[in-house]
Amino acid sequence: MRNYEAMYIIRSNLDEEATKATMEKMHAIIARGGTVTDVTIMGKKRLAYEIDDFRDGFYVLVRFAGDGAVVKELDRVFRITDEILRFLIVVDESATA
Repeated sequence: MRNYEAMYIIRSNLDEEATKATMEKMHAIIARGGTVTDVTIMGKKRLAYEIDDFRDGFYVLVRFAGDGAVVKELDRVFRITDEILRFLIVVDESATA
């Protein structure tokens, strides 16, 4: 299993319960084939540029361990989830050293 980091931005117009439900959905996908090691909720921040008429977004950083299948499934779900504005999944090289 490799270590990964995923940062995603949730739409800012969602209420607190919907934002929490979106985060739990993403973390449950990771938990099916890996383990969530750390979650950093960065909160609502101003975007550098407008995305789909949104100027703000709710940032979340998740560190997790898993295999390629987990990353593929997480990528697929990020792409089809309307609540997610942008996302990025990278290998966490600092955790393997």
